[in-house]
Amino acid sequence: MAEDIFRVRFLKSLQMLAPGTEFRLGIENVIQAKTGALIVVGDSPEVMKIVTGGFHIDCEFTPARLYELAKMDGAIITTPDASRIIRVNAQLDPNPELPSQETGIRHRTAERVALQTGELVVAISQRRQVVTLFQGNSVFRLRDIATVLVQANQALQTLEKYRNVLNRDLQHLGGLEFEELVTTGEVCGVLHRCIKVLNIASEIKNYISELGVEGRLVKMQMDEMVANVQEEATLIIKDYCNIKDKSPADILNSIRRAYEDDISDSLFLMRSLALGTTSAHLEQQASPRGYRMLNKIPRIPPAIIENLVDRFRLFNRILRATIEELDEVEGIGEVRARSIKNGLMRMREQFLLEYMV
Repeated sequence: MAEDIFRVRFLKSLQMLAPGTEFRLGIENVIQAKTGALIVVGDSPEVMKIVTGGFHIDCEFTPARLYELAKMDGAIITTPDASRIIRVNAQLDPNPELPSQETGIRHRTAERVALQTGELVVAISQRRQVVTLFQGNSVFRLRDIATVLVQANQALQTLEKYRNVLNRDLQHLGGLEFEELVTTGEVCGVLHRCIKVLNIASEIKNYISELGVEGRLVKMQMDEMVANVQEEATLIIKDYCNIKDKSPADILNSIRRAYEDDISDSLFLMRSLALGTTSAHLEQQASPRGYRMLNKIPRIPPAIIENLVDRFRLFNRILRATIEELDEVEGIGEVRARSIKNGLMRMREQFLLEYMV
């Protein structure tokens, strides 16, 4: 949870420094002037404890002011949103025992301040004209737009390939569910593909944050390609998972974190869903509850879907239920019962057609 919170904070920091923002314009002015700068974004008590000297000015942030004030020695302290410049020509005195991999005084100080306070610290190299961000124990060097765009487009191409394969996998799983031929291994395989798509999209979000206004087209393409993937993954977990004390969303998030740490495989997924413990269990039959398929029927409220699953327990029983049996479920009248029955029949024909191809 702490890692997720820090990741969100760091993404916000990248967005603050994205091309087209006031902060980025000010930094580009400093780079062009070849003066260098050390900027602490945040005036928390932890920061102010290690600040000595300088001038308290408390003025509105503008690119021109940052450019002019960077000509002075010492650090510049801003508010957490970089909307105001609080102090300039400040001396920073972080704990010298904190580890640092940097060699220059400015960058070494920036890294230690970030480690000690957790705030964003921006170091602009005077000679190399490189902008380095420090926040907590993270270090990130800003890149030019062209480089980031190339990498973002490469990631989009990878995402498109994975999404196309996922679409086929989802159709195949649907056909197997109607035929009652699903195995645990096939469930894990489709879920694996869903998570890969979601994690590639998360990587692209980092590029979008770094690109700022230049990332709008990248975001539009990404949003279109990942539409409904998280919902599909959550419903698959809801259909098959045997864990009762955690929500499907929490289970999905914990699995995604494991994928980021590269410790995942089919056995890991199977165990995460409490579907088995050994490779032999991957071949055993698995029966869905029906959440994913029922959600595809138009105008069926979530409460009705819950009532159906509570009543029949498994999807194959819902499929075999007569209109009269469906009508007996709370909240379902004869009209809705016919709608559900006809909707399932149409889906069966569609999925089996795709399954046979």
